[in-house]
Amino acid sequence: MKSHFFAYISRMRFISRWALMRNTAPENVQEHSHQTAVLAHALAIIRNRCFGGSVDAGAVAAAALYHDASEILTGDLPTPIKYYNPAIRGAYKDVEEVANRKLLDMLPTEEIRSLVKAADKLSAYIKCVEEVKAGNGEFREAAAQTLAALEDYHLPEVDYFLETFMPSFALTLDELK
Repeated sequence: MKSHFFAYISRMRFISRWALMRNTAPENVQEHSHQTAVLAHALAIIRNRCFGGSVDAGAVAAAALYHDASEILTGDLPTPIKYYNPAIRGAYKDVEEVANRKLLDMLPTEEIRSLVKAADKLSAYIKCVEEVKAGNGEFREAAAQTLAALEDYHLPEVDYFLETFMPSFALTLDELK
């Protein structure tokens, strides 16, 4: 039996993110998924080492790699449109669900899902911080909203990441030395 799964997955690099905003550095879904996987893995390690967790960090990273796979079929619908009203939000969720079922027949556990969701939001926040650092004020409000959403998760590993690692993303390469 032939499968088109990996051919579909390889097309993630063609799906652009942040379509409604001027970007100093373009980002595609494949790049975002890689960063989300790295961040999700880090959050799992932080949970396990600092907060007594026992989550499978490898499973979290793997789930994050595929968290936006449905966008291969749906495209990346910008957040302001996706959440404009309940009817649009509901319809888009239905489309995502059909796409997810077509691509994936496994669902991660709730613990894994919450870390992937937090890592996804962290990735968005990093993008906003980097764009503002590059002088792109268009991302200033998105950065504030995304940070507020991260703080609302009330996850200690997210708070730890924000306090320990996030300030470095606002530095230049020379300042990182």
